[in-house]
Amino acid sequence: GYAAALFYDASNTFQGQIQVGSGGTGYLTSSDYRLKTAVNYDFDATTRLKQLRPARFEWIADGDDAVPVDGFLAHEVQDVVPEAISGTKDAMMDEEYEVTPAVLDDDGNEVTPAVMGTRSVPDYQGIDQSKLVPLLVKTIQELEARITALEAS
Repeated sequence: GYAAALFYDASNTFQGQIQVGSGGTGYLTSSDYRLKTAVNYDFDATTRLKQLRPARFEWIADGDDAVPVDGFLAHEVQDVVPEAISGTKDAMMDEEYEVTPAVLDDDGNEVTPAVMGTRSVPDYQGIDQSKLVPLLVKTIQELEARITALEAS
């Protein structure tokens, strides 16, 4: 494979890459132990996982062609796994738009400039669902330990 894109932070530290190869495309995030501190394996993943609320929904943009999909609402996940969410619930941003287009003469010269306006539009939240995988794996490990303990008694 080869790196189709490399990503570095502001201090020029490598952060990840998009890798393309015969097996498909990989989205790789830095995970080397040398980049980490305060590593802790002792936390209760099951309790945190039970706070997540998977939902079935349709995308508004799909209109009449919408089909139900499974997923999460970003603001609900934010309280449980904040590192999986970008943005802020109900955030808005200003956007410039053309109210009236420019008027051009027959030669393509601008006779009257375009009239621009500003409007407030949603600044949508995003979710990186891959950030939920460690919580899922830890929960499975905790459940396996509980099952093993129950079977032993």
